[in-house]
Amino acid sequence: MTDQLSKVFQALADPTRRDLVARLSARDATVGDLAAPYDVSLQAVSKHLKVLEEAGLVSRTREAQRRPVHLEAEVLDLMTKWIERYRQEAEERFSRLDGLLAELEAADAPSRDQHRGESA
Repeated sequence: MTDQLSKVFQALADPTRRDLVARLSARDATVGDLAAPYDVSLQAVSKHLKVLEEAGLVSRTREAQRRPVHLEAEVLDLMTKWIERYRQEAEERFSRLDGLLAELEAADAPSRDQHRGESA
């Protein structure tokens, strides 16, 4: 069984699905509305939406004869938290590296100054 985060990243690996998510972030839409700008069938867009739905990124509701697709934004929070965790860890490593380089440069500065004095 694949965890939800893996399903979400896998679903968003496709540029068409990322575009669908971007469009759904503005408003709910029907499959027909979502398919309009693409040169593909309704069935192809429905398959993309099924992948997004299985990943928990979208849901469908029934409003009379319409079945609007809704973006489940809290799933994006799951991704954001995961990314943020590793971004913070990387920033901390880079900060430690910057500190170490500054210490090395400071320790090397007297010997550089001494070499400058000798060559003058």
